[in-house]
Amino acid sequence: MKKNEELQKDVQEAIKWEPLLNAAEIGVIAKDGVITLTGIVDSYTKKMEAEDAAKNVAGVKAVVEKIEVKFNGRGNKNDNEIAIEVLNFLKWNWLVSSEKIKVKVENGWVTLEGDLKWNYQKEVAKKTVCNIIGVKGVTNNIIIKSDSQDVIEKMEIERAFMRNWSITNLDIHVNVSGNKVILNGTVHSLYQKDLAGKIAWNAPGVWAVDNELFIEYNN
Repeated sequence: MKKNEELQKDVQEAIKWEPLLNAAEIGVIAKDGVITLTGIVDSYTKKMEAEDAAKNVAGVKAVVEKIEVKFNGRGNKNDNEIAIEVLNFLKWNWLVSSEKIKVKVENGWVTLEGDLKWNYQKEVAKKTVCNIIGVKGVTNNIIIKSDSQDVIEKMEIERAFMRNWSITNLDIHVNVSGNKVILNGTVHSLYQKDLAGKIAWNAPGVWAVDNELFIEYNN
């Protein structure tokens, strides 16, 4: 495992490497593979960029995100204005069935509820909202209810893992229970864990993914 000081420096450099964040004042604390991010940014997009940058650093096992979003000028919107803009943005995005999504806004924090057929639609909905000026955070409570009656093919998910160079030959075990996929085993980074989860979500018939992969950093 990397020393705390080494991991802290790697995460700091990864954050500065991102164009949106090179001038941001973001604090980084490293403790036994756990990264805590602090500071203030002027958009929720930047907050997510910082979290993603930290996750992709080798040696990071978990990220605790304490970054605040504070706006100046046009970013200061009331909840009603934000709600109207969120609804419009979702309506304009043809990838999302906006009529199935309910929106709640409280103090700039947006909560999405409802059900969609595919996980990628859920992710697109969140990403759409994150890019709206005035949004301080997003809770994505959308659930997946596919019309597909397909039986989840365990071997197809395993083949998908083998095709991806980032996670092929890793100790990942796939189990299926109804419409749920359970992932067990060991990977070497938080990035690999998230990637495995995303690949599993792409399988037809999946309503839920229980990602129990353990991260063991490989020196």
